[in-house]
Amino acid sequence: MTVEGSPDRFTETRPMEYSGENQTTPQAKCCSPSLKVFIGLLAFCFFTKSLTGAYTKSTITQIERRFEIPSSTVGIIDGSFEMGNLLVITVVSYFGAKFHRPKIIGAGVLLMGIGTLIMALPHFIMSRYMYDTAAAHTNDPANFTMSSTFSSDTQNTVQQLVSGCLKGEVESSPTWVIVLFGNILRGIGEAGIGPLGMSFIDDYARPGNSAFYIGCLHTFGVIGPIFGYSLGSLCASLYVDIGLVDQESVTITPQDSRWVGAWWLGYVVSGLLTLLAALPLWFLPRALPENPQTSKAYHPSNEHKHTLSITEIAKDFWPSIKHLLTNRIYLLYLVSSVLAFNAFAITITYTPKYLEQQFGQSASKTNFLIGVISIPAVALGMFVSGWIMKRFKLGLLGSARLVFFTSVTSLVCIIPYFALSCENIDVAGVTVPYQRSIELQDISCDLLNSCNADCGCPDFLWDPVCGQNGVTYISPCHAGCNSSWGTRQNMTFHGCTCIQSWGLTSGNSSAVLGQCPRESSCTKMFYIYLALQSLAFFVYCLGTVPFFLISLRYCLICGIPAPICFGALIDVTCLKWGQNKCGGRGACRMYDIETFRYLFLGLVSSLQAFSYTLLWIFTTQIKRKVQNDEQMSKDIELQYPVLCDTEQENNVK
Repeated sequence: MTVEGSPDRFTETRPMEYSGENQTTPQAKCCSPSLKVFIGLLAFCFFTKSLTGAYTKSTITQIERRFEIPSSTVGIIDGSFEMGNLLVITVVSYFGAKFHRPKIIGAGVLLMGIGTLIMALPHFIMSRYMYDTAAAHTNDPANFTMSSTFSSDTQNTVQQLVSGCLKGEVESSPTWVIVLFGNILRGIGEAGIGPLGMSFIDDYARPGNSAFYIGCLHTFGVIGPIFGYSLGSLCASLYVDIGLVDQESVTITPQDSRWVGAWWLGYVVSGLLTLLAALPLWFLPRALPENPQTSKAYHPSNEHKHTLSITEIAKDFWPSIKHLLTNRIYLLYLVSSVLAFNAFAITITYTPKYLEQQFGQSASKTNFLIGVISIPAVALGMFVSGWIMKRFKLGLLGSARLVFFTSVTSLVCIIPYFALSCENIDVAGVTVPYQRSIELQDISCDLLNSCNADCGCPDFLWDPVCGQNGVTYISPCHAGCNSSWGTRQNMTFHGCTCIQSWGLTSGNSSAVLGQCPRESSCTKMFYIYLALQSLAFFVYCLGTVPFFLISLRYCLICGIPAPICFGALIDVTCLKWGQNKCGGRGACRMYDIETFRYLFLGLVSSLQAFSYTLLWIFTTQIKRKVQNDEQMSKDIELQYPVLCDTEQENNVK
């Protein structure tokens, strides 16, 4: 038994547990039940934090549309987790092991749960989600005049919203900052879970069992994203204001660029799960009763050791950092890891968005397939990687070679991605001209044409319709339609003069709500892309175990700039911007997917290529060092053979 919170947690009753070197207690046969409880609770914490992390990645597009913000701002929100983590990771990891680790971990998990719930808060303080649609202005479904009525109503609505923003309504406030703050809290809370949890297990588990327990934790950490992306898929298929609006009145589908799913619901679910995981940790003891023959935390010789103060602990902190940063081989690996982790951060953050835009898939379908196809490939790769390390007993040089080989092979798997693409859909005035014979010169000036000049169509409007000519128009007004039939999603528009300008007769000049569908080959290429991505993930993860922990512990800052900078690059590829409720630029409605593809794949592959070049140099340096050490050992044996023989005899004895 121990006294919780006592300065020396082992001096109270250790003599009762240990009376001789050859005495065996029942606890020597297996690990302490308390340790098993701690491992189970920590595994649940790993599950909930990885679930929430994956769910956050799956909601990037939904958050962007709901708050009408560009991708660069979403990148800041995504990178805020690493910002919070970076604030405390060094302090918590270095000093936290000297205090009550289960309670510190419990406090961190509790903070993560609170932060996750805060991320869902904006939904409950914002007004209902509004989107521009011609169907909302239809009073007489049999005959509705589009030209002046539609445009004037829309302009009046915008003027009212702008005036409301000037009065300081809740809708006008940058409520996305609340999501940012919640994500920072998540990062702060997560900082100590891994380092303190693993050190606690390493102190109280048998040396042979410690690696197994830590492997189980990482297994739960990989299972979490499967459920996270699945939860993201479910929530993305539900309308954002579910339960508050009539679902039949919603005129957009999940494939529409204005669609916003119930992004907040997953944060509520994962936040409550995280809070549930935090509470039991507060009731665990500071130290576990463990057999001193198997415990590294206690030994009889440790009873009279001096307890170090915080000042004495901190005294060796900066010299340790200086020693690392003056090691040339380590710095070489560190720079390589920084580049590789930046590529990884871009991939994991923007892959869902890339698949949605490139192949025209819904967020729900994309998240589900990533969760059930790509993530299991990652788990399998990590498992096989651990088996390879154990089976072949790879040393430092063998591990470096394995990492280099798997990294280069995964880079080769990326090359076919460039060929898997779809063309931009034909949008009049954006990607194609209004008439076939006219070349598109200036996108911003071509939204209006002679066929719709008298309609007074606002440039910011995005309510796409698909004409019978196979061309998408950004609104019925821009298509020059003058009447409609039907209601809600079944509405059709007729007498569209811009469709007639393509040479169609008046009887074939109608349009329906929504963008024109992409070519059928897009869906096939989407599945091929997922298959190749899963293969690349599997191959890359074959080399994760040797340097996995080093990369994560010293590359925390790598996850901050990558999402922000690449988010700004994505904004450059936007062809049609929406407008937020206060009249400013909102979320992007349509991207140039060809430029998007080359930016996304080109930047990721370039970062990886530079990283693996440095990794090759790192491997050669390791090889040279190993050879020099072997040669030095041979020289010592030749110069001092008697001394070496004596040392070998002493080792045998």
